Amino acid sequence: MPGPLDDLLIIDLSRVLAGPYATMLLSDLGARVIKVERPGVGDDSRAIGPFLGDQSAYFASINRGKQSIALDLKLPEDRSVFEALLARADVLVENYRPGVLRKLGYGWETLSARYPRLIVAAVSGFGQTGPDAKKAAYDMVVQAMGGIMSVTGWPGGPPTRVGTSVGDITAGLFTVTGILAAVHDRARPGPQQGRGQLVDVSMLDGQIAILENAIARYAVTGESPGPLGARHGSITPFAAFACADGHVVIAAGNDALWAALAKALDLPPDPRFASNPSRTAHWQAVAAAIEAVLVHHPVAHWLAVLDKAGVPVGQIQNIEQALNHPQVRARNMVIETAFPDGTPLLAAGNPVKLSGHDDPAVRPAAPALDGDRAAILRELGL
Repeated sequence: MPGPLDDLLIIDLSRVLAGPYATMLLSDLGARVIKVERPGVGDDSRAIGPFLGDQSAYFASINRGKQSIALDLKLPEDRSVFEALLARADVLVENYRPGVLRKLGYGWETLSARYPRLIVAAVSGFGQTGPDAKKAAYDMVVQAMGGIMSVTGWPGGPPTRVGTSVGDITAGLFTVTGILAAVHDRARPGPQQGRGQLVDVSMLDGQIAILENAIARYAVTGESPGPLGARHGSITPFAAFACADGHVVIAAGNDALWAALAKALDLPPDPRFASNPSRTAHWQAVAAAIEAVLVHHPVAHWLAVLDKAGVPVGQIQNIEQALNHPQVRARNMVIETAFPDGTPLLAAGNPVKLSGHDDPAVRPAAPALDGDRAAILRELGL
């Protein structure tokens, strides 16, 4: 599809989520992505539900707009095809455990020598260096090790996984950032002009990178933060509150917003609530005062009142409500793609909106396993 990256060819050796999510984002921005899969099996996510018949919606939603060719990199004839692709490629994306590609003869040093312009993006659980580099990992493993599960859930509750695969998805986002930085570096005058480089992204590193306020709190207090449920540890009120028929989140991030909230709810003055540090120290009293008012009216009432007062507020929505919210629809964040057989499938849109390029509401289908072999071989002259 046309886009700002439509001059880039990406060879995608990755599977499941972190790598495929990165290449999906690149594809949405116009890059051509050729997915290299295992013969007869394909990407592991082809076998992960939910399914429509025997087709995986998981696979189709993350691999839209790509092409597929099945290659066994242990077979000489398939290695020849793979190397012909590498000779034309801008970027190779892989998420094998460190050392696997080297055993196949495609380590970074070898690839760099043979294809000097090639950028290699390696996504792995723990990165290419360090004592755990060769350990296997999935999303939940790095969520656990990276500390994010320790601050998720309710105090005293069991360990709780974040509701989406943030270990994979953040790694995918950082991979895209690294790839675009390397593409830029290759194009400008300097020591990397005309040369590719290795982009080394660790899922665990990504989890550490998004701990933000939890690290700041530990750095200041010397104590590890714990789970807080649906509130913020340093800003009050910044939490979920019960109304007559559901819950809303109120985020009064400064004293001016607190004053607007207190006026809208007609809260009596309380010296404990005069500043954010004091409100945070007395967060239970703040929550009790707010909910004592909110429970008398439904969510819709308070959304209107607080919106008018300029207080950040939002309803806690389920997935159906979120996908059908007018703002989400207005931003083209629910698009149509398709299963490999062409059956339509709803999916999340591209959150990056560029003024110089279209944001299509319909995106190309995910590929059938090895579905583009003939066209790719013909293009390569093989």
